Amino acid sequence: MITRADRSKFGQWWWTVDKVLLVTTLVMLVCGVLFSLAGSPVIAEKLGLDSFFFVKRHLMFASVAALVLLGISFLDTRQVRRVALVLLGISLIMVVATIFLGSNAKGATRWIRLFGISIQASELLKPAFVVITAWLFSEKIRDQQVPGNLLAIGLLLICIALLVLQPDFGQTLLISVVWGAMFFVAGMPWIWIIGFAGFAIAGLGTAYLTLHHVTARIDRFISGEGENFQAEKSLDAILNGGWLGQGPGEGVVKRHLPDSHTDFIFSVLAEEYGIVICLILVAIFAFIVLRGLFAASREKNTFVSLALTGLSLLIGLQASINMAVTLSLIPPKGMTLPMISYGGSSLISVAITMGFILALSRSRPERLRQNRVTIKPNGVASQAVS
Repeated sequence: MITRADRSKFGQWWWTVDKVLLVTTLVMLVCGVLFSLAGSPVIAEKLGLDSFFFVKRHLMFASVAALVLLGISFLDTRQVRRVALVLLGISLIMVVATIFLGSNAKGATRWIRLFGISIQASELLKPAFVVITAWLFSEKIRDQQVPGNLLAIGLLLICIALLVLQPDFGQTLLISVVWGAMFFVAGMPWIWIIGFAGFAIAGLGTAYLTLHHVTARIDRFISGEGENFQAEKSLDAILNGGWLGQGPGEGVVKRHLPDSHTDFIFSVLAEEYGIVICLILVAIFAFIVLRGLFAASREKNTFVSLALTGLSLLIGLQASINMAVTLSLIPPKGMTLPMISYGGSSLISVAITMGFILALSRSRPERLRQNRVTIKPNGVASQAVS
């Protein structure tokens, strides 16, 4: 039995970690493996593989993800920054290598093969990018002489440029929105908000006018005309499932979805398990995000507060984008459902993200000695000793 007097590494972790969030995350990973039984066999059979090929691989990836999650949750605040910095450097190098050496699939070069394993480096980039951006913003707040905001802007532009070259507009949109939310929480002046909004609109307009596949996707989404096979079958699957679903393994429409085990797993779940299960899944994602944001709101350490905000939004926005695509609310983005979709890079990325959240939200006595961020009416952030 572990007592509060236990000063071992595990004992300190056990009494400080958010056990509710930890258990919820692990349960979601287990659910992802179980749900892969619904969407993966069909794809495996189409490729001439063993029916449970992707299920077995999903189980392996989820097991590794659980170990990564637990390992990272043991880190302290300083170690989180160091791990994120190393991960950021490695992932940026890998993203650059992917552009030149990666494999092309569906008109995009997002995967690179290392040691016999296909890796999507942009997935690993996201949690590290959020943590380092939070650190740069917090350093600017701590000392106005530090060019934290300019460095954060430079980092964003570098990441956007590399992702656009792949191209991967889904990930570009995701990290840009999360970055903007963190900058806003850090006390962005209104003139910056207007400037970045204009920059974002200009970027979207340029992509629409210059990139054929972006133009085609947006035009099909707006007009509803032309080839829109995946979106139509996704809605058919959801409607076919009704409230309680057709039953495990009884889905019919899922057989016509090319990405039923990854991007459109939510549609498969709706067809076989029903809308009720999907609503429960949405509620769990909402709980995870709100739990993280609540921890951020009561945190007195500026860096930790900003990092928790960004990491929580990263999970919530990715889940929202995936589900919005399956419901045809936005054009297809090619983005997985966190903890549920098949994909090693995605599962490890989510595990790192949730591991960071668990590590940073742990109860720490030093919270009482940290500085609290206050936002003045003119939008300038400052700190006052609490």
